[in-house]
Amino acid sequence: MRLAEVEASLVSRLRDGDRLKLHGRIQRASGLLLEATGLKLALGEQCLLELPGERIPAEIVGFSGDTSFLMPLAPLHGVGPGTLVQPQARRRLPATAELMGRIVDAMCEPLDGGDRFVRFPEGAERVDRVINPLKRTPISEVLDVGVRSINGLYTVGVGQRLGIFAGSGVGKSVLLGMLARFTVADAVVVGLIGERGREVQEFIEDNLRQGLAKSIVVAAPADASPALRLRGANLAMELAEKLRDEGKKVLLLMDSLTRVAQAQREIGLSMGEPPTAKGYTPSAFAALPRLVERAGQTINAGGSITAFFTVLAEEDDLQDPVVDAARAVLDGHIVLSRQLSDQGHYPAIDVSASISRLMLKLADQEQRDSAGRFRALWSRYAEQQDLINVGAYQAGSDPDTDAAIALKPRLASYLIQSPNDQVGFAEAREMLRQLFAADAADHKQALTHA
Repeated sequence: MRLAEVEASLVSRLRDGDRLKLHGRIQRASGLLLEATGLKLALGEQCLLELPGERIPAEIVGFSGDTSFLMPLAPLHGVGPGTLVQPQARRRLPATAELMGRIVDAMCEPLDGGDRFVRFPEGAERVDRVINPLKRTPISEVLDVGVRSINGLYTVGVGQRLGIFAGSGVGKSVLLGMLARFTVADAVVVGLIGERGREVQEFIEDNLRQGLAKSIVVAAPADASPALRLRGANLAMELAEKLRDEGKKVLLLMDSLTRVAQAQREIGLSMGEPPTAKGYTPSAFAALPRLVERAGQTINAGGSITAFFTVLAEEDDLQDPVVDAARAVLDGHIVLSRQLSDQGHYPAIDVSASISRLMLKLADQEQRDSAGRFRALWSRYAEQQDLINVGAYQAGSDPDTDAAIALKPRLASYLIQSPNDQVGFAEAREMLRQLFAADAADHKQALTHA
């Protein structure tokens, strides 16, 4: 052990000497929740259940009088009445330079078989750091995400927070992989929260690929305890905050915000909170803005966090309570359509249902006009599609519908993009301009012939 680590360890032990003498005993276990007496710990602090040959980490999630409520961070086995509970000294996160290109769990321990990180057992973690709203830098810089349809039709700003709303199996992971590889950013933090364990390796190998070199991946899969899943989401955000404080332009991808709400729901129900819409507790809805609002850019840091949060629309219901709550706190959303996905149209972005609330500020007038015309024609075609498909629509009945039918192949071609192709912002804007310039020329030629 290096001298600096030895000194830090000794200082920490002296500082926490009185604290470490405190211990508790398990008195009751009910479902996911453990009750212990004798502990004097604050909410969010960690402790260890002392078992023969091993220690199981747990987190304080509540208290009542002298009783502390614990949520285990690992599978429970061997815990019984009287099991000893010891406080655990907090440890600082590793330096971000150590974490680049690494895959870690929710406790920031390596999952990739690489070396363990150098960490000193002192210093508290920053949880739910609140940003003064007057200290936020106004969003004025365009972020090139490398996806043509988003760059052209839903221009994203540096520091913006967006949702990707979709049902299961319509291409969320593929789109996240494109964003991770193509976005012009100094660093990428990926939080894989509550998803299937096999998807972690698949996402890294199939979607992230060479983007891993400038990324940190935090994985807390579905079989992790709800407290561990919440910790994983907070860890991903905290790592992004550290990178932002270093002046870096950070892209945060979190899959998914729905799993975060579900983890908080499990904890809330265990604590006796009343269920509301779809069984979600009040604390589940309160957790979403606390997490989302930590992203963005600040005046002092000099860096930024642009965040994309996936939100699972169960049964493709865009009025799902979590979808609705997320829509209210985000700066825009990209909706993925199952119908387009079934047609092999990728990325399956629903043009009519998606929006970027900052595009009016970020795009010039020509791009705004072209994007508005694009969405109007796409929506008009969708409205008349049944009549068009059965041949009931009469050409000349409506000029906008005629234009939508004529331009439909070009509009679809603009939206479709291979996962391996990168299209920059300038190129996407120019292609959008040319699309309608060609349409205007064709229309003028038709009038001349008439």
